[in-house]
Amino acid sequence: MSSSVQLSTSSTRWDARLWGVLLTVSIVVGLDALDVSMVAVALPSIQAELGLSTGALQWVISAYVLGYGGLLLLGGRTADLLGRRRVFLVAVAVFAVASLLGGLVDDGALLIATRFIKGLAAAFTAPAALSIITTTFHEGPARNRAISIFAVFGASGYSAGLVFSGLLTEVGWRWTFLLPVPIALAALAAAVKLIPSYRPQEGGGYDFPGAITGAAGSLLLVFAVVEAPEIGWASPRTLITFALALALLVTFVLIEKRSKHPLLRLGILRSGPLARANLGGATFFGAYIGFQFVVMLYLQTVLGWSALQTALGFLPAALIVAFGSPRIEPLIDRLGTPRTILAGVVAHVIGYALFLRIDESSSYAGSVLPSMILLGIGFMLAFSSLNIQATNGISDDEQGLAGGLLNTSIQVGGAIGLAVVTAVLTGNAGGATGPAALLNGLAPALTVVTGIAVVSVLVALSGVVGLRKAEARSAVAEPEFAAAE
Repeated sequence: MSSSVQLSTSSTRWDARLWGVLLTVSIVVGLDALDVSMVAVALPSIQAELGLSTGALQWVISAYVLGYGGLLLLGGRTADLLGRRRVFLVAVAVFAVASLLGGLVDDGALLIATRFIKGLAAAFTAPAALSIITTTFHEGPARNRAISIFAVFGASGYSAGLVFSGLLTEVGWRWTFLLPVPIALAALAAAVKLIPSYRPQEGGGYDFPGAITGAAGSLLLVFAVVEAPEIGWASPRTLITFALALALLVTFVLIEKRSKHPLLRLGILRSGPLARANLGGATFFGAYIGFQFVVMLYLQTVLGWSALQTALGFLPAALIVAFGSPRIEPLIDRLGTPRTILAGVVAHVIGYALFLRIDESSSYAGSVLPSMILLGIGFMLAFSSLNIQATNGISDDEQGLAGGLLNTSIQVGGAIGLAVVTAVLTGNAGGATGPAALLNGLAPALTVVTGIAVVSVLVALSGVVGLRKAEARSAVAEPEFAAAE
């Protein structure tokens, strides 16, 4: 079969080529997540060898977040306009080259530059991958099943990266950069053979002013959020950066209103399910990333765990996601995405609230494990459902845009959640370090995490209320239609 031939999912059974497309794009997205978590555990070794200051060291992580979160919207729309396959292939190749360079450089600034480039590449692969799936698999059970499998790789990739990083850092931190290279190259080779060509949007034109202002505004917003905890939320530099980001984003909206071929068709935001999926994704991940940061510090600083022990502590949640997500599609079909999302975010709220009981002598089995189990259940239920809800009902020529919007919400929400929780944690520690100081800040930080998660519950509840109203209207309309016949 030529790569230009569209695949069909009309059959209930998927052939080897369909499975190949799904697994190829899923592996790349899982690789994006794995890369982030692997580097996090290697930071102390990187700092020791390259002589980086603490401020410079945090940019090894933040540069990736900046490129990824700041350019996702542009990446999603580029996939729609230039072709999903083409954008996916180029971005995966760039990711592989940047990974190789990151494992070879001996200068901190160059290492940070490669991290930004990798984040930029991921900003194009993630929405392209999701739109490849949503345009290959028909809306309904087939797409729901595909997205559930896709979600396994994204959610499990992060947890797997934590475990791999603990092992690889023992050999040398450079291996955390080099490991993704052969995986990315293998995925690239498979993508060239398996992923069909897609005809780009006809007569679209390119919104260069919108692309420039939108990308610059998004980059500045993420940059401000990432830097604020270190230099101060009320510092002149932070306030000026936020003001510039706001001005650019307002300009972007004005341009999109007048553009014949907008980068972001503003009408897409009128979709209630899509809007709720984006707001729900931002708060869901904002709470989780903040919680994960707090738990890692607690396990290592207070309980004295090693990096590998800490990574293994998150393994139960990862196993639940890996086992349950491929099997969640029948439940989503039966209940609908609003109810499934609500169940997932409620599980997270309970898990965060339970963790408020911890102290310096808490046991893993009694205090940590229950929360990890609830986090795994919550991710299993909510993550796939958010992806499905964000793309259902969206035309094929805007699937990349919808995927870019959701991933932007997730990344920006995670960055803001982490920044706020970090500020609360350090503020209540009074500038001191050590187990006692950390314990002083844990309860307030966990309260903030729980509060963010409650917002995600309220968003999910609004979706369930809307679904019930729609079902009630449908129930009334059916007898009237039957009587008319």
